[in-house]
Amino acid sequence: MEKDLGDYRKSYEYGELLLDNTPEKPLELFTTWFNEVDQRFKDTETNAMTISTIGTDGFPKSRIVLLKKFSDEGFIFYTNYKSEKGRAIKVNSKVCLSFFWEKAERQVIIKGEVSKISEAESDAYFQSRPKGSQLGAVVSHQSEPIETRELLENQLKQLEQAYSSKPVERPKVWGGYIVKPISVEFWQGRPNRLHDRILFKLQDHKTWSKTRLQP
Repeated sequence: MEKDLGDYRKSYEYGELLLDNTPEKPLELFTTWFNEVDQRFKDTETNAMTISTIGTDGFPKSRIVLLKKFSDEGFIFYTNYKSEKGRAIKVNSKVCLSFFWEKAERQVIIKGEVSKISEAESDAYFQSRPKGSQLGAVVSHQSEPIETRELLENQLKQLEQAYSSKPVERPKVWGGYIVKPISVEFWQGRPNRLHDRILFKLQDHKTWSKTRLQP
């Protein structure tokens, strides 16, 4: 079976990204873009991002996770530390994050080093989650095989009964990671595939350089 996608084309007309109009720090531009997408395109899950890791088998793997906080320090997400991505991070802390905001015709690619956040911060976020999400984190041995979905749902029902009248503690195998960026690339789609690309690179752990890249 074959499907030719050669005629799949879209002309990008939404905006432009010029070097002279960019701030000196990438977080400022990221914040501007994030807020604009979040406010203008209400049906977009703005904080959905792809994280790519190098697995213990030597292969890269990408999957969608949700960004839960960003600041000058970095980008925070939460997961099971013993999941496939958690095991990959333990072996190789170099990761890549990417955001693709289709309606704004924008992409952001972030390379960085990832590490665990404090247990106190993970505890605070866990307690802010709905109880169903808390129990989901407890019941799931993420990335491990399971015979049927019914088995998982039955385990969840048992936990719901066990925790019906008491709070759920954060599992020690579940918590947050922070990605501290060393480079951030901003991509704005333009007509004729002459896209705008601005690359920020961290210099001496302090300042950022910025360069315009050819499309």
